[in-house]
Amino acid sequence: MNVATNKPGTSHEYKHCGQLFDQLSPYNEHERTHSREKKHTCKTCKKCFTRSWDCKRHERTHTGIKPYTCKYCEKCFTRSSVCKQHERTHTGEKQYTCKHCKKGFSWSSTCKEHERTHTGEKPYTCKHCKKRFFQSSNCKKHERTHTGEKPYTCKYCKKSFSQASNCKEHELTHTGEKPYKCQHCRKCFSWSSNCKRHERTHTGDKRYTCKHCIKSISQLSSCKQHEEKHAIETSLKNKQPSQDLKLKKHREPSTTQGSKESGVLSSLNEVNVSQVEDLSCWICQEELSSKACLIKHYDDHMR
Repeated sequence: MNVATNKPGTSHEYKHCGQLFDQLSPYNEHERTHSREKKHTCKTCKKCFTRSWDCKRHERTHTGIKPYTCKYCEKCFTRSSVCKQHERTHTGEKQYTCKHCKKGFSWSSTCKEHERTHTGEKPYTCKHCKKRFFQSSNCKKHERTHTGEKPYTCKYCKKSFSQASNCKEHELTHTGEKPYKCQHCRKCFSWSSNCKRHERTHTGDKRYTCKHCIKSISQLSSCKQHEEKHAIETSLKNKQPSQDLKLKKHREPSTTQGSKESGVLSSLNEVNVSQVEDLSCWICQEELSSKACLIKHYDDHMR
């Protein structure tokens, strides 16, 4: 057994991991993380914790107390570390750097998750379908698609959600609060994703690439719409009237009688039917006069 004394100036080294402590109290707290002993219990839900400050942080989720305030936007947090990380979104400080591409991040966890995109490491596995994920949170969210669990409930209309972030942003539709501000023009948004999309109109960031023409686009939805236009144009090309039928129309003599005249009419009818099929919008069935008009017509549908 590793015995530690509380003499002044004494450093306590835990024998299992070599971590040093200047005081006995945090030494004993750390020891419980190895022994798995959970002696601290939440007063509200009786959940148990190995460390006293973990228990206190958890209890704030019941009381709603957020003692740490951002010095830039006065947003409040239950944890000091989360508040400090949030403040970096204002200062632009990115103290964590990817060791593969040198990209900077404000959050250590975000940096580690990004690094896995280089290594291909997916340490989190869905217990239902064995699909693997870079992030623990994404794995848990995915597992709810199997169970149908929606543990987060709107406090105004009691609508349920599978993700806490979606629930919080939904609640803003009741309060009218818009906590997300554009860093460039100070326009406000209820959803962080909408704010980030808007900010790209200022920065020119175009992170989505068309898989057909390699064009770069700032929004995923716009990229998908652009790719659909390629699919429509390809389909139109494949449905053009046969060149043989067009040649037959011009080569057939117009002065012949009987069976030859009947053959010309049959050929013309065949061409006309093909043209009608090619120039009909398969969305609203409207017939257009040319291929160019049809392509413009599909563009109107996509807007």
